[in-house]
This record gives sequence, structure tokens and C-alpha cells, in this order.
Amino acid sequence: MPHYLVTGGCGFIGSHLCDALRRRGDAVRVLDDLSTGHRGNLAPGASLIVGDIADPAAVRAATEGVDGIIHLAAIASVERAAQDWLGTHRVNLTGTIAVFEAARARHLPVVYASSAAVYGDNAALPLSEEAMTRPLSAYGADKLGCEQQARVAGLVHGVPTAGLRFFNVFGPRQDPASPYSGVISIFCDRLARGEAITVYGDGQQTRDFVNIADVVRALLAGLDRASTAAPVFNVCTGRPTSVLTLAETIAALCGVPLQLAHQPARSGEIRHSLGDAGRARAVLGLGEPVGLREGLADVVAWLRADRPALVPG
Repeated sequence: MPHYLVTGGCGFIGSHLCDALRRRGDAVRVLDDLSTGHRGNLAPGASLIVGDIADPAAVRAATEGVDGIIHLAAIASVERAAQDWLGTHRVNLTGTIAVFEAARARHLPVVYASSAAVYGDNAALPLSEEAMTRPLSAYGADKLGCEQQARVAGLVHGVPTAGLRFFNVFGPRQDPASPYSGVISIFCDRLARGEAITVYGDGQQTRDFVNIADVVRALLAGLDRASTAAPVFNVCTGRPTSVLTLAETIAALCGVPLQLAHQPARSGEIRHSLGDAGRARAVLGLGEPVGLREGLADVVAWLRADRPALVPG
């Protein structure tokens, strides 16, 4: 049976991936420092090593006997990167190099998480993988650095890789109480409680929201597409959704009136972000994405199951 190492496997995306790997019969080892992940998310049957992704010795030990690596461990927060520039750089870029180094020593393929943050504020919508990369944050710069180091890993060291540029991922297990959570988990939590939500500016900002199920499919497909050419793929839907439309849809699913608290637009916020999913669909063989309303219903149902006192449907 194939044996995979998943870094960050106790987190939101990683835990769903590990569940999928276990369902298809693969052996799974997780390396996670549990700074944002939770032991309770560990997939049944998976083993856990609690360790630092930027510690080369820990990464080498975790890769012993595995057939491939899916690297998801990161500090996925623009705000945290602004406050702790060097610390987040150590995790996000140095940690990725540690993974590539271990992969080189053991001749392993690596699928790793990149981000739409590499594009920055780019008006060439929808954003293809050939669009100009001009990150506006330390987080985005580090993710772009991961892609560049993946190219070096392939050209110089013969390490096959595939990078996935995640857009706005959402789904169950995305903790609304976390400072790193996305807008969907926060909106779902507050509206399910019957509380008002905060909208910045006019609410017409748009994002490309991609369901966790589609992200997992992309990660699994990436295992077969890793190469020394270091390809990168957008993981998105190619469908824009405004913040107001998102709020209205969630309120309807929760069966509550929409209460909005308006705040001025945030300085530096990207107005529109939309990905081109064509390459991923063609090369990774991905089908039509999960519909937004269907995915939102799953999140609301998860919140209600986890917190029975929430507003009933």
C-alpha cells in the first residue's frame, strides 16, 4: 500500500486530505506542530509526529519509508506574516526547503500548497497560471518563493514537484474562532447564531470560493502530475461571488434575516480575485466544482452538529 507523509495533516485542509487517503487504503503519516491544527482532526489510522516543519532532522525522520509528500504545513495568515515577518518566513519558506531537501535525499515526489496570494492585485482576470506574480504580502512572497525553490528542486536536484495555488478554500472544520479562518466560516458561525456580520466597504468585492472537496481532489491528482518541470496549477472554480451575495446565501440557508454591520473599506484590500481553472481541469482531470450553495449548506450543517444551540434551520 502507498505510504504518504502529510505535513500540516491535523489542520483544516490537511485533515480532509488524510481522510481521503485513508478511505482509498493508503497509509498516512502526519507531521504537525499542532500550533493551529488539532489532534482531534487526525484521520483514523494515521500516525502523528509532533514536530517543527523547519527542523531538517524532524522532516528527515518523518519521511523515512514514505512514497511521497503532500506539504501543507504553513502559517496561512497575511496579518500574522506582517506582525512576525521572520517567524512566518521560517515556517512558510524555510520549512518548504526542508521538505524539498528531505525529498531529494529519499527521491520522493512533493505536492505542495501555494496560494493565489502570489498574484497580488492583478487586473488580468480571470488569473491564469501565466499571469504576472506581484505579491502584496510577506505570505504571498513566501509562497512565490516556494514555487521558485520547487523549480530549483527539479532543475538542480531532480525532485519532482507540483504546486497548487489555492484560492479561497472553505468547508467543514475551518474554525471560525481562529484568527486565520476565512470569511465563510466567520459568516456561517455568526449568522447561524442570529448575529450581525461585518461588511467592509460596499460588499461588492468578489472572491473565488473553492470547496474543500475540490481541493482534496486536486491534491490527490497532483500526486500523479509531479515532475521536475515544477508545474503549478490554480485550484479555483472560475466563478466570482461578491461578499454581499455570500452573506445573503448563508442567511437564507440559516433561515435568519440578514443583519449587516458596515465598516469602511480596508486599506489595501484587493477588490476582485478570480482564477482560471482551465489548466487544472485539463491536466489534473478535475470535473465541475462543488456548487457554492451546496458547499455552504455543508458548513452550516457542520456548525449546527458541533454546536446544537445554534439557530435551528
